Amino acid sequence: MTRTILSLLLMTCTLAGFAQTQEVPAAIKVTDDYKLIMHAYAKGVQVYVCTQDPADTSRYVWTFSEPRANLYTAADYHKLIGKHYLNPAKKPTWAYTDGSTISGDKLQQANSPDSTAIPWLLLKGITPGGTGTFTQVAFIQRINTQGGKAPATADKLHKGQLLAQPYTAEYLFYIKK
Repeated sequence: MTRTILSLLLMTCTLAGFAQTQEVPAAIKVTDDYKLIMHAYAKGVQVYVCTQDPADTSRYVWTFSEPRANLYTAADYHKLIGKHYLNPAKKPTWAYTDGSTISGDKLQQANSPDSTAIPWLLLKGITPGGTGTFTQVAFIQRINTQGGKAPATADKLHKGQLLAQPYTAEYLFYIKK
């Protein structure tokens, strides 16, 4: 009886782990001549502002404004190691506790398997700052996103209003081998 229960428990844990594993789409993969130096877990918000649609001024849309997130060492979000934000040049930026920063330019994106989540991204590391871990980062991947997507509809009543959509993601930082 104990053996059966343990076998069922092991099988359940294995299947649960398998279900959470997502294959990174080819469009956002990093080539083998780069190595992973950090895996960070982000928890925060994607901020949008309600604006008139430039293509049709009778319509309103939620326009991306900025990310605001903390970075952690693990998915339990206990040990804070940095933050994610837009720099003054409006580039996505990651700051690490050692004082180093890296900004990014989007190269590719792939839809998240979760239709309510923001896309997965591949970004090129640009404009490093400070000294430390992030100064040599060549690529950043955003994967395993949950939430953060703007509502599909907006209206005149919300014009100019900000909306903070909660999200989580994993950020992977790569350097040249």
